[in-house]
Amino acid sequence: MGERRKNGAHANKGSVFAYGRRGKRGTSRSVALNRFRPAYPRPGRTGYRRWIPSWRQVLGSFGILAGALTATVAILYARTGIPADLNAFATQQDNVYYWADGTEMARTGPVDRQDTALEKVPEKVRWAALAAENETFYSDSGISVSGMTRAVSRMLTGGDTQGGSTITQQYVKNAYLNQEQTFTRKLTEMFIAIKLDNKMSKPDILEGYLNTSWYGRGSYGIQRAAHAYYGKDVSQLDASEGAFLASLLKGAALYDPAVSAKNHERAVERWNWILDRMVAIGRLSPQERAGYTRFPEPKAPPRPAGLSGQTGYLVDTARAYVSAHTEVSDADFDLGGYQIRTTFRKPDTEALAKAVEDVRKGLDPDKRESDKNVRVGAASVTTDGRILALYGGPDYLKQGFNDANSTVVPAGTTFGPFVYAAALRDGIQRVRGGPRVPVTPATLYNGDDKVAIRTPEGPYWDRSGKIVKASNDGGRSYGRITLKDAVARSVNSPIMQLGMDVGLDRVGRVAVQTGLLAESLGAKVPAFSLGTSTPSAIRMAGAYATFAAKGMNSEPYSVERLSRNGDPVDVEKPTAERALPVSVAAAVDDALHDAVRRGTATAAGAAGPGVAGTNGTGPDNKSAWFAGYRGRTATAVSLFRIDPRTQEPLRLDGLGGAAASVRGSTYPLAIWTRYMSHAGK
Repeated sequence: MGERRKNGAHANKGSVFAYGRRGKRGTSRSVALNRFRPAYPRPGRTGYRRWIPSWRQVLGSFGILAGALTATVAILYARTGIPADLNAFATQQDNVYYWADGTEMARTGPVDRQDTALEKVPEKVRWAALAAENETFYSDSGISVSGMTRAVSRMLTGGDTQGGSTITQQYVKNAYLNQEQTFTRKLTEMFIAIKLDNKMSKPDILEGYLNTSWYGRGSYGIQRAAHAYYGKDVSQLDASEGAFLASLLKGAALYDPAVSAKNHERAVERWNWILDRMVAIGRLSPQERAGYTRFPEPKAPPRPAGLSGQTGYLVDTARAYVSAHTEVSDADFDLGGYQIRTTFRKPDTEALAKAVEDVRKGLDPDKRESDKNVRVGAASVTTDGRILALYGGPDYLKQGFNDANSTVVPAGTTFGPFVYAAALRDGIQRVRGGPRVPVTPATLYNGDDKVAIRTPEGPYWDRSGKIVKASNDGGRSYGRITLKDAVARSVNSPIMQLGMDVGLDRVGRVAVQTGLLAESLGAKVPAFSLGTSTPSAIRMAGAYATFAAKGMNSEPYSVERLSRNGDPVDVEKPTAERALPVSVAAAVDDALHDAVRRGTATAAGAAGPGVAGTNGTGPDNKSAWFAGYRGRTATAVSLFRIDPRTQEPLRLDGLGGAAASVRGSTYPLAIWTRYMSHAGK
């Protein structure tokens, strides 16, 4: 028995082993292999029928593909989110600068766009766009399945892809994506549109669409389109004009009537179609439609308001003021959308530029070396601080540096009135070893040439060990002269000595309080009183306006109002402050009027009655000025030469063919007089 069990167990084990071998090698092997044979050619079929799959196989394959596609779409939809930020291109707007009278001066920025709130767009203008592009906008889910199917099929067959998008999809394309026509981009656009439609309200989507759409003529958004085509705000458009602007959404290059006669024909046809569609969907009554029989011809394309001529200098000046006197960061400002109402007056700016150009005709840089590299800076400022006009250079596009704001030009003897004002205001008394006498306009000083400058301790010695002496223009001596006459006749020696008697720190303090910048004053040495400081023409004009305003100083400013997309933005504006007592300002004013009546500036009287001012020659004859006022307008003109290699000031000797011994220049006075005969009224 044990032997049999042993043999039986062994035999059973062997049979199992043998079965397994047979299953792979014997008859059972064919059964196993049949599981891996192809489904076709099918047994029992002959010829081509052997290769046709059964309907079950077809349905199975279709089901697998449909499932895979559905899963893919679901995954893509889940992974596609609404971008956190709009395209930089979509959010970028232009900044618009306006003249003081409200007319447009210039636009800056890569695109011409100004956002506007939807409620400012008339309802019929909105419906013109909806009738043209997506009349079911308020009821759809953000996408058009039939439209997308057409667009994708055309894309796959190489056809036109336009016309397959709702307004929501077009907004997504404008604001979040790009203009590529690819299947992937279309699919992404669809997913974002669905999600956006669930997240944003329909009015917000429509507002975004109208503000980011391209209308041609460099205009993005319906607000700028209204200005570009009709010269008006979007709120003033009627249904007819709105229908034309809506036609541009299909392709501005094809529907701008100014481009060609064919464009005009297409525009009229589409305009009619849009108005008819508005009637068909109940958004325009037949009676209203009957009133729109004449095509609303848009105005001719405006020439771009560039930065050539003086415009660029004005824009830069206003831009700097916004940066310094508002809470708007440079980054925010560069995103655009700001409207800057400046203080600049176009007639005054043009008159100042013409005055400079007319006077410069007397220079001949081709024939005279002394006439080369001549620069002019000029500014006109009112007593309340408004900058009316600037002359920054011949052309902003040729010379970007603004010479009206240059701080490298010595003021020369136009600085004398500040010394005079400091003496009169601070009650400084002269010290000559005798009784201390208050300084008045009638106080006498030594007006001779080469007068040694003294301190209470004795003569003033320079670092080389020489006594410092004051030199008058042309070496002329005037003898004993009143301080009023010294200012009116630009006599150097009394003014230089007066500065030492007053104290140069006090002189500098008055100069700053009346309008000059402390950083432009320079070193406090005896020559300081003769104008070694380097104020800009803007600051010099503002300081002289203080004398005209009876001692009240207002900082020069160039921005009257600031807004962003129509909403006001706070901008600091200066308030007038008392810089000089009325009596002191009146005394300075009297001396400056006297300079025109009988002093060195009599030619300025040609500008009209009430003119006050004085000319100035800089140290070493390296600058020439005229500063003065008429009524409430003060103007300063500086003229200088700059070595283009070293950027150092050059002497003005022989300018315009004058004798080399002639110091100073008559050109600033001539420019000032020509301009103020127009502007100083």
